[in-house]
Amino acid sequence: MKQSVLMARSRRALSALLLCGGLAGTALASDKPAGGLALPAAQPGKAGLPQPLPRPVQMSFCIFDPLGPNGKIIQTARELAAFAREWNLIAEIKGYSDERVAAEDFKSGQCDAVALSTLRAKQFNAILGSLDAPGNLRSYEEMKSLLEMLANPVVASLAINGRYQVAGVMPIGAIFVFVNDRKINSLAKAAGKRVVVLEWEPTLGKMISGIGAQPVPADFSTYAGKFNNGQADIIAAPAMGFKPMELAKGVGTKGGVIRFPLLQASGALVIRRDRVLPKIPDLDARLNQLRRFGLEHIDKLIAMLREAESDIPRNLWIDLPKADQDKYYEMLGEARRYLTKQGVYDPVMMSMLKRARCKHVPAAAECGTFDE
Repeated sequence: MKQSVLMARSRRALSALLLCGGLAGTALASDKPAGGLALPAAQPGKAGLPQPLPRPVQMSFCIFDPLGPNGKIIQTARELAAFAREWNLIAEIKGYSDERVAAEDFKSGQCDAVALSTLRAKQFNAILGSLDAPGNLRSYEEMKSLLEMLANPVVASLAINGRYQVAGVMPIGAIFVFVNDRKINSLAKAAGKRVVVLEWEPTLGKMISGIGAQPVPADFSTYAGKFNNGQADIIAAPAMGFKPMELAKGVGTKGGVIRFPLLQASGALVIRRDRVLPKIPDLDARLNQLRRFGLEHIDKLIAMLREAESDIPRNLWIDLPKADQDKYYEMLGEARRYLTKQGVYDPVMMSMLKRARCKHVPAAAECGTFDE
């Protein structure tokens, strides 16, 4: 089968997931096409997908793309909107380069759904919005286990918070630390260094200050630039962002990437349930079906995330001794538990994250405690 045909059919399957609520289009402007997932051909009502909507339904989507209107995320969303018509979903795509504005327009009713980072989605649902806590998950296998939990229809009810509903979450990869000097290979050596942090998430700045480093506030639109132009020494990002964010500029000839995942990051698709449910009365049944379909293909997405990590030149990776990794996981756990007690993260999600971790590493010390 020609690659163009395969990509077209893959996009057709993805359209049901992204634009009907199965995936979030926030993969940090990856340079990989939607067809890179290579999903099998999918037709409405077949291969685990729902039947088309009984009548045309119009929905507006606010899509955040840090690279602006011509970024890969928004371009892909517009392509998927064309295929979504096969399910009688008429999708209007509104592109945003400012995530804050996308969220505000969504709140004011200018769109029925918004695709954005899970961190930003916390304002709409504290439980699912707490997913991206420090040290949340250590591997893609643990992320897959968590997504399987979230796909349970009983657990899925936690996605509903008044008029808002998290229709789906999408892993965007492990978050690694990029440095402009390979000597910065420990927390102790980060003291006094400048670290890019999201200005609208004050908790991150406090954590950076707590280790003696200097936070450099930025939003997604300026996030990579602070590191690339020398205003910061350290930045955290997923491997999928390495090329589109041009992080090689900031790494330079002396820097590198520390092979230790601070967390497994995700994006979220949030809908206005009060507006969508009247249009699609069997919304929850369709979302449950789409989540199950998405899990059938999650391994392909994980393979794409691993491929993005392999695209980073091997000589840039900085490996840490296992003893240091264990120490940092414990420190991240302490920070996570403290912030949960302070009300920053929701204890229900913390419990689910712990279950996912302990399923894969049952001998871990945390699995014998009841503190999360």
